Amino acid sequence: MTCLLVIAKAPVSGLAKTRLCPPATPDEAADIAAAALLDTLDAVLAVPDVTPVVAFTGDLRRAARRQELTDALARTTVIPQRGNTFADRLANAHADVAALGPVLQIGMDTPQVTPTLLTGAIERLEELDGVLGHASDGGWWALGLRDPHEAAALRDVPMSQPDTGRRTWLALSHLRIGHLPVLSDVDTMADATRVAGQTSGRFAAAVAAR
Repeated sequence: MTCLLVIAKAPVSGLAKTRLCPPATPDEAADIAAAALLDTLDAVLAVPDVTPVVAFTGDLRRAARRQELTDALARTTVIPQRGNTFADRLANAHADVAALGPVLQIGMDTPQVTPTLLTGAIERLEELDGVLGHASDGGWWALGLRDPHEAAALRDVPMSQPDTGRRTWLALSHLRIGHLPVLSDVDTMADATRVAGQTSGRFAAAVAAR
């Protein structure tokens, strides 16, 4: 069975989605981040025959929509993120769930993901060693690995750079790796507005209400 792994951060005002500010306030940015995570978890939990795991960091007690998030996270296995850098936390999260089988890992910045999209990614992973979903800003939104220990290659990849996606592909080029659809991450308010126009649910409503 495939592990569907979400890398998530508590949407705390002043700490979450700060690039949305301005025009959003810190409270609005945190609410948008919480909505994005909730919509992502909805999609993950609707995928059949997977093990949903969330690698989480931050103080959920201070988070926007904390009760909704508490209820949604209770339907998953929550593990702590480990590592000093984001690359280390990603690699460690894959290692921590390696015993569960192949891993498809996503973040909380693409609330437009659907169960159908995630199921398709898992099906591609059954035929390959890995799959990578590039993001339109040059990063990536999804990484699937049949052997999760291969994520150790991420430790040498600079994250949050315009060429992170390309560098990740090169770091995994010794594998049979395939592309997933390109999606837009939500980093700026322009991104949020564009993604909100592609989806419905909490995220679109939070962006519209800002």
